[in-house]
Amino acid sequence: MISSVFAVQREDGRAALIPYVTAGHPSADATVPVLTALADAGADIIELGIPFSDPLADGPTIQRSSFKSLENGTTVEGVFADLRRFRVERDTPVVLFTYLNPLLRYGVDAFLADAADAGANGLLLTDLPVGADPPLERAVADSALDFIRLVAPTTEPDRIPDIAEGGSGFLYYISRTGVTGARSELRQALAEEVEALRTHVGIPVAVGFGISTPEQAREVGSIADGVVVGSALVRILDEEGIEAGARFVAELRAALD
Repeated sequence: MISSVFAVQREDGRAALIPYVTAGHPSADATVPVLTALADAGADIIELGIPFSDPLADGPTIQRSSFKSLENGTTVEGVFADLRRFRVERDTPVVLFTYLNPLLRYGVDAFLADAADAGANGLLLTDLPVGADPPLERAVADSALDFIRLVAPTTEPDRIPDIAEGGSGFLYYISRTGVTGARSELRQALAEEVEALRTHVGIPVAVGFGISTPEQAREVGSIADGVVVGSALVRILDEEGIEAGARFVAELRAALD
């Protein structure tokens, strides 16, 4: 389903919009309303974060949202239940974004099966690099979920084919080193890096980390197959609410169109 989204967007000559939100944020009962609002505002794929107590790949904004979500009582089971409720009304693809610990605590096979049953379409694990745990990587790759892999500016070129081969759906390119977080400017070398990446992979390339304005989304959308926006949206949801978050996503969609 994820690959078909990119195929449709490619035919239309535009990039896919992929907003990130943390489950159970800004309130315990916000997940389904947030997902629905983003889908209606023009999101093509939604990254849904399952909170973890030590989200080291994330910057302060998403870290705060994770801590707040855990304080709100969010659990993996609860996220799956919310996803099932969302699926009653909408079919926008959802990629679960999390760390290894929640998956291992839940049980790998049970997590993969229950996530797919709840309506998830993909899984992104921030702390599972290629080759770190081959049996676990095979289990994810063989599941019904697309295995979204990460590539960073510091990734050695000879590792990129192996990363891409083990993934599906799309390849997530981290636009800069460091943690997640909105930035006022994009790196000058980004276009060249994405173009070089395309020579190694055959699946769509989405770019994230630091994209915070419609103008930046438009710029990235001109060079990549997808644009991921997280921290800026999470901050708006936290400070201004769901309607404001949906307006922001609509502005991003308009910029990409």
